[in-house]
Amino acid sequence: MRSVTYWMGVSLDGYIVGPDGGLDWAPPDDEVFRLVTEELRGMDAFLLGRRLYETMLYWETAERDPSLDDSRREWAVLWNRLPKVVFSTTLSEVRPHHRLATGSLAEEIERLRAEPGEGEIAIGGARLAAEAAAAGLIDAYRIRVYPVLVGGGIPFFPAGERRVDLELVGSRTFASNVVHLHYRVVRCPPPPCGGSGRPR
Repeated sequence: MRSVTYWMGVSLDGYIVGPDGGLDWAPPDDEVFRLVTEELRGMDAFLLGRRLYETMLYWETAERDPSLDDSRREWAVLWNRLPKVVFSTTLSEVRPHHRLATGSLAEEIERLRAEPGEGEIAIGGARLAAEAAAAGLIDAYRIRVYPVLVGGGIPFFPAGERRVDLELVGSRTFASNVVHLHYRVVRCPPPPCGGSGRPR
């Protein structure tokens, strides 16, 4: 069954965007960009909300930009081929390789998991990820931690999130001091595994 992965960059103090909504503190250097591109190859679908959808529209035509280097052009090709599901109550249509969600987040994930394939189902955006986490639908976290404190904004993890036990799958520190962390959610059978479904 395909796993659901929350996939985003985050500041050291835990925000995916700063208080002004900006991301100028998180441009990936070439080394980090190569990692992000390789992770993108392992995805079969991407779930995103309206705000992230509109932010990523740049990449729809980026591959035709003559100033783009080969690695960014490769990213654009991979991104544009990736099927994406957009969750929005205000959009009436979306671009090719996107479709508007017609069901709940849980229903859309169940539909994608039932399709053939072994690639990950990635979630980008704090609101969708918080909803998925609350429903116990996230299987893994791929986090790029940037060496900056932004002082506020949209948090990566929602306040009051339930306890979730994680297992570190891998980590890597880049020359730019960005740290990549890959965690798997520890699934536990029902009690008596610890009284509340958590490992002892």
